[in-house]
This record gives sequence, structure tokens and C-alpha cells, in this order.
Amino acid sequence: MTGLLVVTAVPAEAEAIRAGLTASTAPTPPDGTAPPDVTAPPDVTVLPVGVGPAVAGAATARLLALAEAAGRPYRAVVSAGIAGGFVGRVAIGGTVLADRSVAADLGAESPAGFIPVEDLGMPPELLGGGRIVPADPGLLARLRAALPGATVGTVLTVSTVTGTAASTAALAQRHPDAVAEAMEGYGVAVAAAQAGVPFAELRTVSNPIGPRDRSAWRMREAFAALTAAAVAFH
Repeated sequence: MTGLLVVTAVPAEAEAIRAGLTASTAPTPPDGTAPPDVTAPPDVTVLPVGVGPAVAGAATARLLALAEAAGRPYRAVVSAGIAGGFVGRVAIGGTVLADRSVAADLGAESPAGFIPVEDLGMPPELLGGGRIVPADPGLLARLRAALPGATVGTVLTVSTVTGTAASTAALAQRHPDAVAEAMEGYGVAVAAAQAGVPFAELRTVSNPIGPRDRSAWRMREAFAALTAAAVAFH
């Protein structure tokens, strides 16, 4: 069996995680000098798979299928990267572990508000198991043990990033237990579920969810947190 597959949306996220894996495996020489360059642990594969639930899910499914066909199936898959965080629920630069990944905008609009797809009469088997995919309990427990300061809660998957006060308020009301939103988790979760592979989602927060304001983004802090969180993948 192959080791852990960690998938990100973009190369910069993958590089941040690899940097953390490398740093956490490099022994410090007795003289206190900088440790030598080392590679990431051989049982952890970190790959960017694209932005959005469709391409992330398809690419992850392909990676899982190829590994299984080669007789070296992955033991687990983690969707990891940068996210927006709900104000008051998680701090900027904070780390989030999803207890479940939710396709937040999969459904229909109506005069009365948003209707989740399952309320439209769609059976779960046509949704890859449903609009909500819980994290694997054992995998989540291991990540929590490695990252005791992480915030645990629902991570929403959206195809359109939230960018207005009205949409933020509506999303927060529909999902009172949500702590963050990103664009790939649910797609990766469905791919993992279809392959029978344990799944989890890890995010670090770069910006508050709300009216779009790039001056409020703290990418450096989020990438640094992502590098630090990589210790959980050992």
C-alpha cells in the first residue's frame, strides 16, 4: 500500500506543504548548524490538482485509480490548502480541520431562499453519497492529535467564492457550524468515497469571508501556517 496522498489546488500550496515535510524530517546537526537538504518523507505524496471541485475531484479520482491499478493504493487522501474563514469562528492565519466537507452551493435558488439539492428529490447515490461528506474519524483524530490548536468544524466547498455581505450572512445562517470555505474539498471527498479511501480536509485561513477586499488577505501568514501544519502528515 502506498502512503498518504495530499492534494492542493495550486502549486504554491503544494510547495508550502513540501517545505514543512522537509523541515520536519531534517535532523539538526550536533554543532547547531542548519540541517542538510532532505526530501519529503517517501510515504507522503503532495500534488496540485487544480482549482474548483470538478477538476480537483476528477484529478484526485485519476490518481487514486492509477495507484490502485498499479497495486499500490493510497491509504488516505487529504485535501489541503488556503481558505477563507468566518469572522468570529476562526482567526486569520489559523488552521482548520474539517469534521465534514459540504457542497454549500449545490442546490437551487428560490424566492424563499436556497434549497439544498437533497431537498429537490435527488437520491444520495446520484450525488456521490450526498452533499455532505464526513471526514474519516480515525484520520481526523490523528490530525487533531498532531495539531491540537486547530479549529475543528464544517468546511464549505463553493464554486464561487463568497464576496458580499449579503451572501456571507446567508451562508453563515445556513451553516452555523461552518468555520471556513474553499473550492475543492467536496470534490476530493467524493473521489475518495468512491474509491473507498479515508478522507480529511485541512485548511489555513488567509482572509475573512465577506465583501471582497484583497488588502485584507494575509497570504504569507496562511502559507506559513500551511507549512507548519505539514507536521501532521507524518
